[in-house]
Amino acid sequence: MKKCLKTGFLKWKPDYDSAASEYAKAAVAFKNAKQYDQAKDAFFKEAISYENNKALFHAAKAYEQAGMMLKEMQKLPEAVQLIEKASMMYLENGTPDTAAMALERAGKLIEHVNLEKAVNLYQQSASVFENEERLRQAVELLGKASRLLVRARRLDEAVVSILKEKNMYKEIENYPTCYKKTIAQVLVHLHRNDFVAAEKCVRESYSIPGFSGSEDCTALEQLLEGYDQQDQDQVYDICNSPLFKYMDNDVSARSCNLIFIFIFSFFIY
Repeated sequence: MKKCLKTGFLKWKPDYDSAASEYAKAAVAFKNAKQYDQAKDAFFKEAISYENNKALFHAAKAYEQAGMMLKEMQKLPEAVQLIEKASMMYLENGTPDTAAMALERAGKLIEHVNLEKAVNLYQQSASVFENEERLRQAVELLGKASRLLVRARRLDEAVVSILKEKNMYKEIENYPTCYKKTIAQVLVHLHRNDFVAAEKCVRESYSIPGFSGSEDCTALEQLLEGYDQQDQDQVYDICNSPLFKYMDNDVSARSCNLIFIFIFSFFIY
């Protein structure tokens, strides 16, 4: 490898391509031997060699592999940092889909360690897909961000994120999912103790084709009625109906439980 990078009277430029190939072979050997620290260093040097040779896509791949070695070493923040670097290179290289997928992988890595960072990575990934008019992929990533925002109790941000999801589903004319996102919106608004916003959300959703008269609409109207009248039994029944119980757990279970506790508090005091 040093020979490839050495220059002399008859060799003015280092042979970065050959060096990168040698570093890649060493990295794979270290990886197979589970010597992850050495593998990370070799992948990193491979990436630098490709970067020096202006081969950005291959450099990004190598940085991503170095990041995965850090993941094996349980150094997740450092792993994510390298994968983010790889993502920027993919974008610079003109391969945005690969960049978005790398950001999603980074989000999955860090999700159980740093919720805020994972939210940011999912949102970045969604933004890249949205810019490429890949709305189905974008909205899936936004959904992951929304769920984590609810889990982190960043409810104001969750409301904004869910609304963006809902608007994307409208754009691709997936109306049944719009109904589910309306339920999520209402639950988060009630979780925030904002009955007016929840009621407005349902009212505005009447314009979505098929929403008025659907089981989702009926259930939400009954939930709002029970909440407004502090009817513990009605709220409990709606929150425990299959329509709510089989929704995403972060939104439905957490919000329903807190709404129920809020209603129950009126009976205590």
